[in-house]
Amino acid sequence: MNALSTVEKQNNIEAKSMAEYLTFRIGTEEYGIDILKVQEIRGYEPPTRIANAPSFVKGVINLRGTIVPIVDMRLKFNCPIVNYDSFTVVIVLNLHQRIVGIVVDSVSDVMGLDVDQIRTAPDIESIIDPESIIGLGALSDRMLILLDIEKLMSGNDMGLISDI
Repeated sequence: MNALSTVEKQNNIEAKSMAEYLTFRIGTEEYGIDILKVQEIRGYEPPTRIANAPSFVKGVINLRGTIVPIVDMRLKFNCPIVNYDSFTVVIVLNLHQRIVGIVVDSVSDVMGLDVDQIRTAPDIESIIDPESIIGLGALSDRMLILLDIEKLMSGNDMGLISDI
């Protein structure tokens, strides 16, 4: 997979114009994903473990008759401490007609960002595939890492949804 150039990343940002993002925390970092990909937000409940699944795939839950894989993003992003408490939530996503749940530390809010509030992410080595990062949402007192959750979930190590 070849990395997107800085120009291509900026063009992708500009094509978005105004978008709304669900913001959430993993450790000390704040992330945003396209609100249109979110089906619902639920409290964390221990899923049924699946044998030989990667450590970040916690298992599956039965969501109104649909079997939903649950990915702990804190484990995926190598957070040193992963606690399950009353703030831990599962964001249920609808990605290409596939339902997937992601575990995060907490959900903050829904935020609308204009193109002038989104900066191109620097090309630095990260646990997150650079092609899965849309950019950085620059707000007065906050910086959001904006994720392309579909690309992240369809990555080789995840394999939870098919590429389009």
